[in-house]
Amino acid sequence: MASVLITGGGGYIGSTACAWLLDKGHKVFVIDDFSTGKKELVLTDNFVQARIGDIKQMESLLKYRKFDCVMHFAASTIVSESFEKPQEYYENNVNQTDILLNLLIKSEVKKFIFSSSCTIFGNSEASLIDENQEKKPISPYGESKLTSELQIKKLSAIMNFECIVLRYFNAAGSEPGFRTGEWHTKETRLIPLAIKALREQNIFSINGEDYPTPDKTCIRDYVHVWDIAQAHELAMNRLLSQKVGFEDYNLGSEKGYSVREILKCIEKLTGKKLQTQVVPRRNGDPARLVASKQKAEKVLGFKPQFSDLDTIILTALEWDRKLNKNN
Repeated sequence: MASVLITGGGGYIGSTACAWLLDKGHKVFVIDDFSTGKKELVLTDNFVQARIGDIKQMESLLKYRKFDCVMHFAASTIVSESFEKPQEYYENNVNQTDILLNLLIKSEVKKFIFSSSCTIFGNSEASLIDENQEKKPISPYGESKLTSELQIKKLSAIMNFECIVLRYFNAAGSEPGFRTGEWHTKETRLIPLAIKALREQNIFSINGEDYPTPDKTCIRDYVHVWDIAQAHELAMNRLLSQKVGFEDYNLGSEKGYSVREILKCIEKLTGKKLQTQVVPRRNGDPARLVASKQKAEKVLGFKPQFSDLDTIILTALEWDRKLNKNN
């Protein structure tokens, strides 16, 4: 079993990966400053509250604990907000990552998994986006992720640094045991926002209905967060079993659903009608983003088991019930 450091382990995907790894018997240590993450989502007593750029804290942690692998989830992640705060996103997502990388190399921790995003592909016209598609981000968030990817690739080439980049398309749903799930102070994601609107009997706002898609709303590839968590263990096992240098993988389901289709599925599963209104597009929203999972499937053995739309939404609904019962 491996000893794993998870940065951002109080966040949605980081805490879910932590749950997966703990269930598999790995030793997990979490670092999170809880600027957006929640202490309640940290599933291990082995954690420290600190920013990854806190050199003193990180040096102490890396000095006294040995880690086989580091999984880096800590980041600012709201695309629309990144237009309002581009410098903050560069600091949090690029500069902080650089500090972490330098500390890891200094401490001879050289197995690294980086949490990246489909936003680096921008307005891709590919029906299924593979790893070789042109990378032209259209948001400061996407730019920050691509900048870090390129830096990691460079370090891998010159410093004997082993890294796998995992690019998520739309992470969704909840961990099947409902220990973790989406819990954001500022919610911007379609499924939890639609569920909240339904629960509170509010009107749900569709951001743009003028896209070049069949129903004029954005199309996205939704991949269950538990499948993403599994992919991190698969990537770690590959890193620990052989020399890989730098590798990158897109994580998705190869199925695209429009905003309207997601809303209809929520209505079907709840038996309730959702009131909607159309508002202007958000900055940085491409018309269509759907992944090719062929490389991840072939090399990592990535086979999504939970990413059918009904399972995604049913687990999201159950998590929403639990969260709002306790808060």
